Amino acid sequence: MTASTKAFRIVALLLLLAGVLLLRKPLFSQTITAAPTRFSVVIEGVAPGKGTNVLLIPGLASSRDVYAAEAKHLTANYRLHLVQIAGFAGEPAGPNATGPILAPVVEQLHQYLVDNHLQPIPIIAHSMGGLLALMLANAHPEDVSKLLIIDTLPFYGLVFNPAATVENVAPQAKVLHDQFIAMPNDQFAASQPLFTSRLVISPDGAKAVSASSIASDRTVFANAMLEDLGTDLRPQLAAIKTPMTLLYPYEPAEGSPTDVAALYTNAYAAKPNLQIIRIDNSRHFIMYDQPAAFDKAVEAFLRP
Repeated sequence: MTASTKAFRIVALLLLLAGVLLLRKPLFSQTITAAPTRFSVVIEGVAPGKGTNVLLIPGLASSRDVYAAEAKHLTANYRLHLVQIAGFAGEPAGPNATGPILAPVVEQLHQYLVDNHLQPIPIIAHSMGGLLALMLANAHPEDVSKLLIIDTLPFYGLVFNPAATVENVAPQAKVLHDQFIAMPNDQFAASQPLFTSRLVISPDGAKAVSASSIASDRTVFANAMLEDLGTDLRPQLAAIKTPMTLLYPYEPAEGSPTDVAALYTNAYAAKPNLQIIRIDNSRHFIMYDQPAAFDKAVEAFLRP
């Protein structure tokens, strides 16, 4: 993977981690009446006590409906708690409009699990959602039974450079943040197809990713991106004992299989109880590009 390709990929990943905006009628659905302020939750699937609870967290600027297709497979047997972060994909920004985002979201996730007697719960999480899930498992290990993380790195700066640190990535991250905030709406919308093409092979998935990013609050989007780039969980990985499966995408344009695998294996070298699975012929949104492989991985993950 060349330096320019790596740089472009990190920009694309952090600007456009978005999900499909679909209208659907789930088998069993309700919105939590006492919703947390940092995110909302929609429940789908079986009635309470009739199946395993599962928490699903989307990535930066993504709608919960990034999991819509998978949810259709799971609702007959599971009770799904589908999160959407305030300010992403049309969700009102709420308190995420100012100040820190990631750590407060983690604490509200913890409180949601406590209040609803869901501990410990399996979590499926994509990209920045995966970072949030790892932060939750680190801060509150009693909350999480196991993790399925989809194309998440414990420190996204590694895509710039394997030797990257929070300190040397910070200036680039700040420039990116400021440019992102200053970009006119029409220019941002016009740029989406190019960025999205680096994240998704599926034409329908690409349209959904663009729509979700455009619908996001730009300030929340940019500030969460900056926090994401400034978070390095590698020092905490050895202490996160929660069993974890990591899915990562691969296509030849990204480099040799060995080099791409090394990015993930080196990043998670300190993590115990870890299984890493490569999904071929996919980009960042594995659930769109390889839905059958994604469904197989989810089923295996949820199996007792």
